[in-house]
Amino acid sequence: MRSLIIVHPDFDGNWPWAGDHAHALWKDQGAVEFIRQQPGDQTPVSQLVRDPATVTRLMVFGGKVTEACVQAFSGLQEAALNIDGQHEIAKLLTARGVRHHAHPSEGFWGQSVSEFGLALTLCGLRRIPQTHHRIITDHALWDYSPPGGVGQPGARGQQYGDDSHFTNGTLGGKRVRIVGAGNIASRYASFATALGAEVAAWDPYASEPCFHRAGSRREWHLERLVRDAEIFVPMVPLTDKTQGLVTAALIDALPRGCLVVMVTRALICDMVAIRRRVLADELALAADVFDVEPVALGDPLLGRHNVVHTPHNAGRTRQANELFAAKLIEQFRPCDAFR
Repeated sequence: MRSLIIVHPDFDGNWPWAGDHAHALWKDQGAVEFIRQQPGDQTPVSQLVRDPATVTRLMVFGGKVTEACVQAFSGLQEAALNIDGQHEIAKLLTARGVRHHAHPSEGFWGQSVSEFGLALTLCGLRRIPQTHHRIITDHALWDYSPPGGVGQPGARGQQYGDDSHFTNGTLGGKRVRIVGAGNIASRYASFATALGAEVAAWDPYASEPCFHRAGSRREWHLERLVRDAEIFVPMVPLTDKTQGLVTAALIDALPRGCLVVMVTRALICDMVAIRRRVLADELALAADVFDVEPVALGDPLLGRHNVVHTPHNAGRTRQANELFAAKLIEQFRPCDAFR
C-alpha cells in the first residue's frame, strides 16, 4: 500500500489546517507521502511524484488533476479529490474501478456554527458587544442608577444593561423557534434546551428523532412557528427550495421585540422585511450572514443598538478544518484491508 497526499496553497487559503490534519491521521496508520505545492504551481499532480502507478491511496486538496493523471495513477484503489472539475475526474476514476470518496456537504462545521449561533443569541439578549464597545470611550454605562435617581417599576435599575424593548435577559424560559432540524439546527436546539429554553422547530424533511434528541417540540406549520417567537432562528442551508422560505408575511408575523438570529444564510429570509422591521426598532437582530457581503460600511444595520453583527466566520474553526479531513479519512479502508 502506498498513500499520497498533495495540498495546494489555494486550498490552504480556505482550509489551512485540513491538509496537515489529514496527513497526521494517515501517519497514525502507517507511512504516507505528503507534498505541498508552491503558490501558483499548476503542475499536474501525477508529475509531482515518482512512480505514480504504485500509489494505491490518494488525496488531492486543490491540485490539478487531468485525464492523463488518472491514467498515470494506474494502481490507484481509492481517492478523494477536492479540486476544480472533481466530478468529471471522479467519473473517470469510478469507471476504472477506483473508489472515489466525496466529501459530505455537512457535519464538519455543524458544532462550530451552532455554538456560534448560541453565542450570538446570548450577545443579542445581553447586548454584550454594544456595552463592550461603549465602555472603551464612555463611562456613562457604568451608571446604572434609575432615571432621576428614583426607583420605578420596569425602569432601569442597578446593574441592568439589557434593552427592555426587545427580548432580553436569560435564554432560560424563552420561546425559541427554529426553522430547521438538521445538523446545525438540532445542535443549536439542544444547547437552548439545555439552558432552559422552550424550543419548537419546523422542518418537513427531518425525521422524528431529530426533534427528540434536541429536546424540541415539532411544529408542523411554519406560520404557527412565528406567532409566539421570542427568539426566531432560521437555520437551514441555502438551496433553490429554501431561498426566500421565510417570507415577508412570516417576518411581519413575528411579535414585536423578537430577536432574530442568523448564522447559516441570510437569503433564506426576505431580507427586505427583516431590514424594515429592524430599522423600525420592531425586531432585534444577531447575524453572522447578510444579504450582501461584505456589508457596506455605511449600511444602516451596522452599529445599531438592536443589532449584533459578525463577518460570516461562524464555521471556520480549527476543529471544523480537522473534521473536514477526518470525514474523508474515515471513508477509506483501513490499512490492514490491503494486506
